[in-house]
Amino acid sequence: MVRIESFTSKKELAVRDRMKASGPQPVGAAIKVLAHQLGITKTLSQYSVITLWESIVGEQIARVTTAQRMENGILFVGVKTAPWRAELSMRRLEITEKINNALGKKVVKDIRFR
Repeated sequence: MVRIESFTSKKELAVRDRMKASGPQPVGAAIKVLAHQLGITKTLSQYSVITLWESIVGEQIARVTTAQRMENGILFVGVKTAPWRAELSMRRLEITEKINNALGKKVVKDIRFR
């Protein structure tokens, strides 16, 4: 029988041992620690912008837009019509602030409506 630990790196074993030593943790806290250790905290924050777009901007705006991707702090949003694109472009700063407040940190530097 092959033990799974034989495929585990020394770094992963050290992390697991630290987790055991500190006792049980809430799952959310453990995930935050793991994300930090893997260096993907920024990526997860940016992904949150995409997944939470509708709940942040509201149903009306979400019906005519699609949060597409994040690159270097810039959120790219597809917009169905030119009038909506113009309206949202004028509200860019307001929406940026709303997103960053919802996430509790500055994740979005700018928004590009397309």
